Amino acid sequence: MSEIVCVNAVVSGRVQGVGYRFFVIEQAEKLGLGGYVTNLADGRVEALIEGPPEQVDELVRLLHKGPPQSRVDAVEILPGAPTGRTVFRVR
Repeated sequence: MSEIVCVNAVVSGRVQGVGYRFFVIEQAEKLGLGGYVTNLADGRVEALIEGPPEQVDELVRLLHKGPPQSRVDAVEILPGAPTGRTVFRVR
């Protein structure tokens, strides 16, 4: 059985109203990851990302980039405990 990791990412900058969540979902689906992405009340975006370490690392790298209309100022990453999520959704 392959290793599964989970991280919680909080992204700040211009990340709401610019298609950021849909960018994250598209990339997560391409990478075969589970989890969710949601807007926070303070203007940041939170993502819980779960899957093989290499794919999780790749999505974290892409979080720093975002879609063309976004501006990512910071990405805070905290380790989490895998929950078995296999689908990525907007929450």
